[in-house]
Amino acid sequence: MAEQASAQQVVREHLAQLHEQPKVPAEERAALREKIKRLLIERNAVLVAHYYTDPEIQALAEETGGCVSDSLEMARFGRDHDASTLVVAGVKFMGETAKILSPEKRVLMPTLEATCSLDIGCPIDEFSAFCDEHPDRTVVVYANTSAAVKARADWVVTSSIALDVVDYLDGEGQKILWAPDKHLGDYVRRETGADVLLWDGACIVHEEFKAQGILDLKKVYPDAAVLVHPESPASVVELADMVGSTTQIINAARDLPNKQMIVATDQGIFYKLQQQVPDKEFIIAPTAGSGATCRSCANCPWMAMNALDNLAAVLESGTNEVFVDPALGLEAMKPLTRMLDFAAGKR
Repeated sequence: MAEQASAQQVVREHLAQLHEQPKVPAEERAALREKIKRLLIERNAVLVAHYYTDPEIQALAEETGGCVSDSLEMARFGRDHDASTLVVAGVKFMGETAKILSPEKRVLMPTLEATCSLDIGCPIDEFSAFCDEHPDRTVVVYANTSAAVKARADWVVTSSIALDVVDYLDGEGQKILWAPDKHLGDYVRRETGADVLLWDGACIVHEEFKAQGILDLKKVYPDAAVLVHPESPASVVELADMVGSTTQIINAARDLPNKQMIVATDQGIFYKLQQQVPDKEFIIAPTAGSGATCRSCANCPWMAMNALDNLAAVLESGTNEVFVDPALGLEAMKPLTRMLDFAAGKR
C-alpha cells in the first residue's frame, strides 16, 4: 500500500535524524515543566500520556494527577476525570478515542500531525469496501484506527482483550474480519483457531523486530525472559516467554522471576518498566543490523512528536483541538461500549 510505504519512509527519516536532534537545556526543560503544571491548573485540564511517549511527559502526567497507560485506559481515565479539558499526549486516534468517550469535553493534543501506520494504512473507503465484500463476517478492529473505521466495526478491541473477544465470537460460530494489524490478527487466529480474514496492515515499529537479533541477544543474556508485543512478526512471537499488551508486559516483568528481560515493543515503555520493577534489567530487542550488539530503533516517530514545548504551547493557545463528528462518534461508541461491557463481564 502507498500509505504503508509512506509510513515506512517517515520512520527511516526519523531514525536518520535521531542523533542530530539538539538537546534542550535542562533549565529550559525545567521551566517548561513548571509552566505546564501551572497551565493545567488554570485550564482545568488533565494530562493523559501513552506508555510510548517521552519519559519526561509520562513523569509530568503522573506528577500532575494525570494518567500514563494504553490508549483505551487513557480515554477511560479522561472520561471519568473531573477536568473539563483533556490533553492527550500520544497519536491522533488516541485523541479521537478520548473525544468519542467524552464528547462534552475539550480534547487537545500537543500535535495533530502525530498519526499511526495502522491508522493511515486502513483508510475508511477501502476498508468499508472490504467489509462489504464479506458481509457474512463480524468486523473486529483494533483500537489503533480512525473514528470512521471504528464506526464501521461490530467490535473494537485492544491487544489485551483481543484473544478473549475473538475466542468468544468463534464459540458463537462467527467468522471474523480483522483489521488493521496483520501480525496481531494472525497471532489471534493461531491462538484461538478462529476463522479470521486479515486486512494487510502493520505497525512500522514492531514489524522491524528481528528474530535473529533476539536469538543473538539470548546468547549474551541466556537467563533473560523475552517479552513481546503481539504486533510483532510471528517469528519474533515464537521466541517469547510472554506475549501481551503494554500493560501485560509491565505486569509480566514484575511477576516473572527472571532478573533480565528482553523487550520487543516501543522503548518508551522502559520508563514504566524501570519505575515498577527497579531491581531488574531491561534490554530492548534489536530492530536493525545483526548480532547482539546491533542497535535498536524501537521508537515510534509519531510518539516522539509529543514534546514539552508543544505541550506547553497547546495549553497556552488552546489550539490543536480534536473534533469528531457527533453522529460518527455515536456510531463509534457502540463497538467500544461492546468491548467495555465484555471486559466488565457483560455480554
